Amino acid sequence: MDPAPKLPIRDDTWETLRQLVAFDTTSRESNLGLIEWARDRLAALGASTRLTWDASGRKANLFATVGAGARGGIVLSGHTDVVPVDGQDWDSDPFVATLAGDRIHGRGTCDMKGFLAVALAAAPRFAAARLRAPVHFALSYDEEVGCLGVRGLIADLVANGITAAGCIVGEPTLMQVVIANKGKRTYRCTVRGREAHSALTPRGVNAVEHAAKLVVHIRHLADRLAATEAREHGFEVPFTTLQTGTIRGGSAPNVVPRECVFDFELRHLPGADPDALEREIRDYAERVVLAEMRRVAPEAEVVIETKSEIPGLATDESEALARLGQVLARRAGFARVGYAAEAGLFQAIGIPSIICGPGSIEQAHKPNEWIALAQCEAFMDRLCEELAKD
Repeated sequence: MDPAPKLPIRDDTWETLRQLVAFDTTSRESNLGLIEWARDRLAALGASTRLTWDASGRKANLFATVGAGARGGIVLSGHTDVVPVDGQDWDSDPFVATLAGDRIHGRGTCDMKGFLAVALAAAPRFAAARLRAPVHFALSYDEEVGCLGVRGLIADLVANGITAAGCIVGEPTLMQVVIANKGKRTYRCTVRGREAHSALTPRGVNAVEHAAKLVVHIRHLADRLAATEAREHGFEVPFTTLQTGTIRGGSAPNVVPRECVFDFELRHLPGADPDALEREIRDYAERVVLAEMRRVAPEAEVVIETKSEIPGLATDESEALARLGQVLARRAGFARVGYAAEAGLFQAIGIPSIICGPGSIEQAHKPNEWIALAQCEAFMDRLCEELAKD
């Protein structure tokens, strides 16, 4: 009989990751199975636990504390939801953690159940140590659809006076300490004109064409930012970006379309003013596009709705948590990333935050998503040592 393959990580980390991956927590599904499993596991170690729910009761956040005291300590934060596997060509069952050499494949292994597995597997060591400050575990829902769930968790912390000395969000960074990420806003614009037979085009107001004018204006703003905005080096794209992601409208070539809907997004540098850019877009929509439409159709509308907003993160290199992150990760320097994360929401309530976790964002959301976790295990060991120092 062939010997069992040698695991690239500790047995307890492997078993924890296997359990986490087996829960199908695609954002459209409930995450309660995973949350209740994690809650019971931590409660058995003596942790205090609290849940916050979504409106349907199908999803929940978990906040658990190992060690005494509601103040101080470090939050280890991660989201439990994963992106869909629909239409992806996997070589293995995406909801079964599969070992291939030193890689572990499975949906969410990289983004971000790998970090959660290492943190939860380390919980017994935290519980057994004589910590001078607690370790908090924050597990959220619906991060992948706009960082929705963690807002309820954070509101509960504020309402109950629970704070911490710092928060480490374990998004995949290859264990590089990230001190800044861009903020993100997404919008939906609905343009309503007047329907008409195309033989009588001047009697109608073409919603698609007027929406296109606004799309082009948004592109012109993006070009201006790319050409003139002060760079913030360290970001792969060191300026604020705008882009239109979806557009739909009309019913047939011989019908002047009454309605057109498009979605666009803004990813802004931490120091940028997204409100000013939004005002520019709204002003052009009303002053130019809508005014032109209403010359023919007084009932015309241009409605711009904010679908989601995620604040950016901006942590100073001199911040104690940033320096601690370097010590724990054994990595020099700091990074800045363009993707959105929950860290800025923790920072907004006064908890210093960084992003640092195993895996690469290049592997996230893809078929055959994979991770290697050894570096993160050492990171968690060093955190336990730091918090146990006199």
